Amino acid sequence: MNDPQKTPPKHTNALAREKSPYLLQHAHNPVDWLPWGDEAIAKARAEDKPIFLSSGYSTCHWCHVMERESFENEEIAAYINEHFVPVKVDREERPDVDLTYMTYVQAASGGGGWPMTVFLTPDLKPFFGGTYYPPENAQGRIGFKNLLKELHKAWTEDREKVLAGAERSVSKLQEFLDGENQGREVAADAVLQKAYDELSGGYDYHEGGFSGAPKFPRSTSINLLLRIHLAWAKSAERKSESDWAGEMCARTLRAMANGGIWDHVGGGFHRYSVDGYWHIPHYEKMLYDQGQLLWAYAEGHLATGSVFLAGVAREIAAYCARDMRHPDGGFFSAEDADSLRSADEPHKHEGAFYVWKAAEIDELLGRERGGIFRYAYGARRDGNARPESDPHGELAGWNTLFKAFSAKKTAEYFKKPVEEVQTILAEGLRLLFDARAKRPRPHLDDKIITAWNGLMIAGLARAGAALGEKSFLDMAAQAASFLHDQLCDEPGKGLHRSWREGGRGPRAFAADYACLIHGLLDLYQSGFDSRWLRWAAALQEEMDALFLDAEKGGYYSVHTDMAHSVLRIKEDYDGAEPSPNSLAALNLARLAAMLDHAPWLEQARKLLALFGGTLDGSPSSVPVLVMAADFIERGKQQIVLAGDSSSAEFQALAGVVHKRLLPHAVVLHAGGGEAQEWLGARNAALAEMKPVTGKPAAYVCRNYTCQAPVTDAAALEKLLG
Repeated sequence: MNDPQKTPPKHTNALAREKSPYLLQHAHNPVDWLPWGDEAIAKARAEDKPIFLSSGYSTCHWCHVMERESFENEEIAAYINEHFVPVKVDREERPDVDLTYMTYVQAASGGGGWPMTVFLTPDLKPFFGGTYYPPENAQGRIGFKNLLKELHKAWTEDREKVLAGAERSVSKLQEFLDGENQGREVAADAVLQKAYDELSGGYDYHEGGFSGAPKFPRSTSINLLLRIHLAWAKSAERKSESDWAGEMCARTLRAMANGGIWDHVGGGFHRYSVDGYWHIPHYEKMLYDQGQLLWAYAEGHLATGSVFLAGVAREIAAYCARDMRHPDGGFFSAEDADSLRSADEPHKHEGAFYVWKAAEIDELLGRERGGIFRYAYGARRDGNARPESDPHGELAGWNTLFKAFSAKKTAEYFKKPVEEVQTILAEGLRLLFDARAKRPRPHLDDKIITAWNGLMIAGLARAGAALGEKSFLDMAAQAASFLHDQLCDEPGKGLHRSWREGGRGPRAFAADYACLIHGLLDLYQSGFDSRWLRWAAALQEEMDALFLDAEKGGYYSVHTDMAHSVLRIKEDYDGAEPSPNSLAALNLARLAAMLDHAPWLEQARKLLALFGGTLDGSPSSVPVLVMAADFIERGKQQIVLAGDSSSAEFQALAGVVHKRLLPHAVVLHAGGGEAQEWLGARNAALAEMKPVTGKPAAYVCRNYTCQAPVTDAAALEKLLG
């Protein structure tokens, strides 16, 4: 990529006026990029040219490759500028545009990914799409240069066929999307059983995880299995399945944290493992992974009591606090996979910041200690990336650290006391961290995305409560305050998708609302500040007004007044992030239980019915939606803590609740005053819940029938069973 800080740019295009780090990366390409919007569309219509739409994100490795090969190529750029209107989209800033055309690409080609390459008529209807293209024909794949020529030829010589094909594609695709969700009632137990069967059927018995290579964290699948583990634990017929569901989660969480997908030197998870062993990752770090994995590791700790899993959760939070946090509290989006190996190199390499030469480790630790460290962390003289994990040879001779052997086994091999080996390994990680800090850092995408911050708030809140880490709750509250004050048209209202350097991005999408509401509910239940529950309820009303299909149910991803949308999509698939409909179903069920609001429960049920075909046919593809079905079936428990939340007695009661995995309960605070008055006006049962003889009390209710209140932790332990 051109670096305007090193040399004066030869070219500057309209992207130089944008805030998005990804768009700014392309601001000095010779391609005359325009951002998505009215100007680009008007230009295409006025000049009667097709739009070349390229979508990606700033930490995308193959986006960087295609830029270097094609978008910085003067010949290719000149051809694009002459015959097309080139438009760049940051998929993280404009998920609406990306989702629309990725849906087309996946339908047309059977696959998708980034960079996404799509060609549109001036009326925004797609007529050709794919992903990465090499500049020249290679290995049976058309080169980008020739693709451009073929598409220009089709546009000029066979226009009617191109237009008819585009019209037909959009019509058929919308027809498919509308017909996909015809609705059917589902039985929660049957859905849970099938989800368990699918996940256990795909489970890797040797390495953990639920697929072969490439292997993704799939944290929401872990959360779902933990709920299955709890739901079946007391059933004699299902006890073995319950145990195995819990075991799959624990093994997978441990395997990931021991693998190279985990950054052993600096903390945080990389995006995924390119092999089936969790050894060699794709090195980018995404905020949405950190937030969701915090949730998974916190719940894994609660289910198992594992100190190791709790430690991983703490290190995720520490990494995000150090490297991913704005001084005012919001969290940044991502760190790149690619970086320079030295400041004077012209090109970046994937993983350069994270990998090590064996000699480098020996130099830092000394030969003997370096040998012990390398043995424990799988570092070899010739590097530890297998050819199938590194087809382009970028990692040849380099090592990604993973726990090849425990400290105990390492000590046995070297005939050393285990305490001495543990000291060597800890000191080695510290020395490597200090040495790595002197390397050129990967690019940081410093825009703040509402949805991803919502997931991070949820992770911090759950982990903070589970581990008794008040600092995590403070970070979550500061992030929520940042969104409230900086990403709204007025405090708390008129939500936006993103923020960077004082400027807001487009209006928020359904995913932003769903993820933020999810985070706020967790933050309320962890710290009992009623302002977060109030804001969550207000946001749900706003989400309903903007995105809800009141007649058929479900939420459109894009609000109704969003211009330039050629498809109307209701997402259900839970991929790298939960879908807005899955998370909305869970949010609605939780809000209904907290605020005794029956219409929201009916709305959640309607969502389950709308996506009943997916729940029946492939529940493991929608784990959060399955969690919603499970909550609606079993979420009949309310735990109300009454009294001063700052008192030691109250904190003791809260600690009993927070140290248990209670996914089918809602936790509420009756603290008196205006906050309880607000809650009591919505949930009448709370109005009369008060301390007992001046002491904070816990009320445990099921189906709105409450046990006698208790005032000490031991009695609450007994009530919760």
